[in-house]
Amino acid sequence: MANADKATAVADIAEKFKEATATVVTEYRGLTVSNLAELRRSLGNSTTYTVAKNTLVKRAATEAGVDGLDELFTGPTAIAFISGEPVDAAKAIKKFAKDHKALVIKGGYMDGRALTVSEVERIADLESREVLLSKLAGAMKAKQSQAAALFVAPASQIARLAAALQEKKAGSESSAPAE
Repeated sequence: MANADKATAVADIAEKFKEATATVVTEYRGLTVSNLAELRRSLGNSTTYTVAKNTLVKRAATEAGVDGLDELFTGPTAIAFISGEPVDAAKAIKKFAKDHKALVIKGGYMDGRALTVSEVERIADLESREVLLSKLAGAMKAKQSQAAALFVAPASQIARLAAALQEKKAGSESSAPAE
């Protein structure tokens, strides 16, 4: 690879690091080209799965200001650059790694810090953003219903009390002796 090609590759990878909301570093030793194509399809449009030379990736990470990943760049390395929801991509990678033992998750990077394998797997175990938002909306709706019932309760109690007093008054007038 010529120096100009290397510089272009480093710049492209550095740009991917800067644009990504998260990254997952994997080892793909033993996967076929069709396996990699299947993985890329499962990741969807918001994630780019890139195979690159470790020396170029190290330079690009340094250039992008990404620290703490150098020890992950050994052996055949591929990086998932996630521009969308990290949970969805982490789920897809974890599921693929479970089905294809040759794919090994080495770690990741999110929110300015390196992630361990267990942290990447915990992210994969989270529910998607849409599910969490719908649960939040349901909880908020339930609390609003409780609050509405709480605010209506005194008024309905007063209405029942007034009705009971009116019944009592009507009952006492009808049972009063005639003069």
